[in-house]
Amino acid sequence: MDVRVAVLDDYQGVARDYADWQSLPARVEFFHEHIADPRELVRKLQPFQVVAAMRERTRFPREVLAALPNLQLLVTTGMRNAAIDLAAATEHGITVCGTNSGGAAQDRSWAPTAELTWGLIFALTRNIPAEDRIIREGGWQHHIGVELEGRTLGVLGLGRLGKQVASIARAFNMNVIAWSQNLTDEAAEEVGAVRVDKEELFTDSDILTIHTVLSRRTRGLVGAAELALMKPTAYLINTSRGPIVDEAALQAALREGRIAGAGIDVFGREPLPVDDPWRSTPRTVLTPHIGYVTDGTYRTFYAETVEDIHAFLRGEPIRVLNAD
Repeated sequence: MDVRVAVLDDYQGVARDYADWQSLPARVEFFHEHIADPRELVRKLQPFQVVAAMRERTRFPREVLAALPNLQLLVTTGMRNAAIDLAAATEHGITVCGTNSGGAAQDRSWAPTAELTWGLIFALTRNIPAEDRIIREGGWQHHIGVELEGRTLGVLGLGRLGKQVASIARAFNMNVIAWSQNLTDEAAEEVGAVRVDKEELFTDSDILTIHTVLSRRTRGLVGAAELALMKPTAYLINTSRGPIVDEAALQAALREGRIAGAGIDVFGREPLPVDDPWRSTPRTVLTPHIGYVTDGTYRTFYAETVEDIHAFLRGEPIRVLNAD
């Protein structure tokens, strides 16, 4: 069989360099532009038996999977992908498998996102993007920064990533508070944090950072009511998932100066349309969902994608994702 492999959403045009694609007994095609229209996606992918997806950049709902009769294997980077209808894939005989989550050490795959979180915090509190722009335009010192020592970091979601962010805060002598629906006092104390209720998290935080998984119960978890509790001097950071926050409510709070700023790496719609309101929202530092976009992560993602394809074609065991 003449096997064809489609590698989607290779935004930077680097996928070819991160794995030995030539070792595959297949023709590999790299797609650099995101294909948002489901009908166009189906048209492009019709000839392919194997599709390699980068995280949740491209959605594979039931109607798309049903329209791809040649598709046999769908590989996603990582072992979780909410953009794939796994039940529909099973019904249509499509195997869905994944890779490790990347990074130099597999049990620290969340570290790059924790690092970006602090990058956004520094960029906001010290006005780094604005000062960079001003100095290139011939200016000098326009803003007053905010020191972190003695301030309160609020962590919404104290899992592995949230704990890493909290641990770094202690190095700056910050006070750390945390809340999530199942958080215990003991888990918070492990990283020097104090468990508080949800209202306290929003009222007491000088910087509030979100590190929870998107699910039915967390969608819209941060809405207008929660934002109204925040100090006018407070900052919000979201490197988790866009829909956890009511984006319209947050944009309104920023435009009206009801909070000091926001650092956003994730959005309800990605890539952002050219005319998206985020592009003109003040008091923000925006990054294009790059929390996991690092050299170490890409090396793991793409190398293991090739390994999965090899194993599938040989009939060997692979890292299968299950609907349950």
